[in-house]
Amino acid sequence: MGLMKAKRRWWRVPEVTRRRRILVLAAAVTADVLQFCLGPLGWAGLDQGVDVVAFVLTVWGIGFHPLLLPTFVAEWIPAVDLLPTWTACVLAVIALRRRAQGAMASAHLPSKSGSPPSDVPSPP
Repeated sequence: MGLMKAKRRWWRVPEVTRRRRILVLAAAVTADVLQFCLGPLGWAGLDQGVDVVAFVLTVWGIGFHPLLLPTFVAEWIPAVDLLPTWTACVLAVIALRRRAQGAMASAHLPSKSGSPPSDVPSPP
């Protein structure tokens, strides 16, 4: 039972608050800057360590999204890690999460006209 609870916690999609957006975006920008600065030196182990940390912080902050996997794999390709892939991916996932949260919030709000929803019968 503890294993299932841990899995659910890992795959949950947290609410993307302003604080989480800032922290995850700062981690992505930091990872991209570090890789750009250290890339020409050829420190392969350090580059991959930065990728793992960026991936874990991103999943912790905004939840897992399938777009994170190609980004993580692309970072292991030489010269591709010099591109700001973490920053671009995090911005895309944040936009998708915010759109989904906005759609969920608007689906649960009553209509502005004050009339009941169409699927609820009005009293006689």
